[in-house]
Amino acid sequence: MKLNKYIDHTLLKAESTQVQIEQLLDEAKQHHFASVCVNPTWVGLAAERQKASDVKVCTVVGFPLGANTSAVKAFEAKEAVAAGADEIDMVMNIGLLKSGCFQAVEEDIAAVVAASGGKLVKVIIETCLLTEEEKVKACQLAVAAGADFVKTSTGFSTGGATVADVALMRQTVGDKAGVKAAGGARSYTDAQAFIEAGATRIGTSSGVAILKGEKVDGGY
Repeated sequence: MKLNKYIDHTLLKAESTQVQIEQLLDEAKQHHFASVCVNPTWVGLAAERQKASDVKVCTVVGFPLGANTSAVKAFEAKEAVAAGADEIDMVMNIGLLKSGCFQAVEEDIAAVVAASGGKLVKVIIETCLLTEEEKVKACQLAVAAGADFVKTSTGFSTGGATVADVALMRQTVGDKAGVKAAGGARSYTDAQAFIEAGATRIGTSSGVAILKGEKVDGGY
């Protein structure tokens, strides 16, 4: 198993500096991670630095709350793609889902999918805030809206990925979408458990340490 190709090497903290982002980009190239995931302001830099590598550029939309309007999310996605993003990780409108406004949630996701122009779209459902039934519904809506992946977490809420949630999400989407576990992989063993549960991507800021067999305390 080439674990590096499962990893979205991530740095999304508000205080992240350009020097730290450049280090992340260099690490991603060195270890041939699946992608590097950065905030939209760094997409242009990332795209330029990753031109000669096999590492995709991923960014976030409606992050971290998911409560922006659909028009704003769509604009964010379109601008990110224009700047060089290959993948879009959007946050679902969690409040609308919990209010039972399922059509609005699906339309919100569909707007981002359309604006992304065929680029890979992952939908962050923020599992720590949802019931089991809501997790299933969120995954179903993401697939119906044309998303390519469902993702567990932003890493900025009350909890991250769990093996049980990844398994439930995989069971729900079947082979219709990928599953990204984020905010819970802090060791090689953690990553392996998520993959065995059905994850096809791992979002983590600890990718290098994980590959080295080290365990990291805290963080995304």
